[in-house]
Amino acid sequence: MWVTNTVLLHHPNALTRLTFSYPTRIAHSRKTSSFSRFFRSPKRKKRVTTLSTKKPDDDHDISPVPSVEKLEKFSADLGWLSAFPHVSVASMANFLFGYHIGVMNGPIVSIARELGFEGNSILEGLVVSIFIAGAFIGSIVAGPLVDKFGYRRTFQIFTIPLILGALVSAQAHSLDEILCGRFLVGLGIGVNTVLVPIYISEVAPTKYRGSLGTLCQIGTCLGIIFSLLLGIPAEDDPHWWRTMLYVASMPGFLLALGMQFAVESPRWLCKVGRLDDAKVVIRNIWGGSEVEKAVEDFQSVMKNSGSKLNSRWLELLDKPHSRVAFIGGSLFVLQQFAGINGVLYFSSLTFQNVGITSGAQASLYVGVTNFAGALCASYLIDKQGRKKLLIGSYLGMAVSMFLIVYSVGFPLDEDLSQSLSILGTLMYIFSFAIGAGPVTGLIIPELSSNRTRGKIMGFSFSVHWVSNFLVGLFFLDLVEKFGVGTVYASFGSVSLLAAAFSHLFTVETKGRSLEEIELSLNSRDDLS
Repeated sequence: MWVTNTVLLHHPNALTRLTFSYPTRIAHSRKTSSFSRFFRSPKRKKRVTTLSTKKPDDDHDISPVPSVEKLEKFSADLGWLSAFPHVSVASMANFLFGYHIGVMNGPIVSIARELGFEGNSILEGLVVSIFIAGAFIGSIVAGPLVDKFGYRRTFQIFTIPLILGALVSAQAHSLDEILCGRFLVGLGIGVNTVLVPIYISEVAPTKYRGSLGTLCQIGTCLGIIFSLLLGIPAEDDPHWWRTMLYVASMPGFLLALGMQFAVESPRWLCKVGRLDDAKVVIRNIWGGSEVEKAVEDFQSVMKNSGSKLNSRWLELLDKPHSRVAFIGGSLFVLQQFAGINGVLYFSSLTFQNVGITSGAQASLYVGVTNFAGALCASYLIDKQGRKKLLIGSYLGMAVSMFLIVYSVGFPLDEDLSQSLSILGTLMYIFSFAIGAGPVTGLIIPELSSNRTRGKIMGFSFSVHWVSNFLVGLFFLDLVEKFGVGTVYASFGSVSLLAAAFSHLFTVETKGRSLEEIELSLNSRDDLS
């Protein structure tokens, strides 16, 4: 789901049917959001008409009405449509994340030249990496804030540092000003990367939670691609970076405005006692038939875990929360040490060896591959499940790494070696985007309890940012000391370890409501 690099800063689940009967009357509520008025779950009716027809012969089917089985072949399920506009607004925060990743990919040289620290690699690295410091702090404070204010208000509050950070950076005329702007942006991003997967997991219908959850990864990919395309003029205009940073403030305004019309999480509403509001949201997003059962499940979980709104950090040391926190932190450590940052950084040099000298063009190839993998994940995650995608993703990453090791470590024809390196790089990025990226951020809130979900996600993402920083800090030194082959072999080994960890410690959450998962976890201390 999201990876970052401290140098270049890359970031870093049945058969369907179409309902042909539609409601003829829509009941509006003063508490119904604007989105929900236009995107409601259609009533699902089955109407079977019995017709007396002449029995067809063995060779021809002359029935005037197609069978249900035949209709199902051409059917499409639109049950996700009611939730889609709301989670799309939330995923705009990931678009901002991707955009801020890509916006520093090339212009850092122009920024350093204009602000007077050109050639100082430490200061250039600081401008990029201070983003991670802000994100680390943001991920820690996200949980307590969402417990108090809810998701919509927390999103809106932390668009303020995103907008201010972009504007301060765009108008910077000194090193201190650009550092301040980047820190503010990181702070907002740190909060949002925690909030988005939780919000989607709590708002999306159970059946579509995985597919809608991949919008996090898709949004990040689109943000990176957009920033790279917008950055093309930067090669000829040394001041273009200011325009790019001004543009970075605009999605923040759209996110704040969109959240004014998006729904609040029904689980949070129930937790703070706003039961009627929760019922309205459930009716509009999940359908009227789900209201009573959902509220009953919410209250059952609240009764089981206690009615106190705010959880304490020390609760993460108690079972079963400690196990989920361990899984979440470990998955992010393995994700980062499997080498996604290093591969993304070194991909520019890999493409240069085959004649693609433009860093923006190379990054665009990588971004498109990442986007393609995320689209595949959105299709597969609710069909194959989270666990299969996670294991398959890491196995694909391991194979890709060992392919690159073979290409650089064995005496091969130069053209063949370069082709294998490119193939291995693109295979690795695609494999990451199909599982290790989107599934990691999705499965952690699914396994977490309603009471501690925000804090477990905050802890897991703080581990992510620390691991991200360490990999970016030592990657180039390790390559210089041991060579690319050895470092990539270690990435492949960690990928194998991650696949084994996913097999042993993660469990399948596909098709299970968050309440069902939580009650299972509390009653048996496992989810199997």
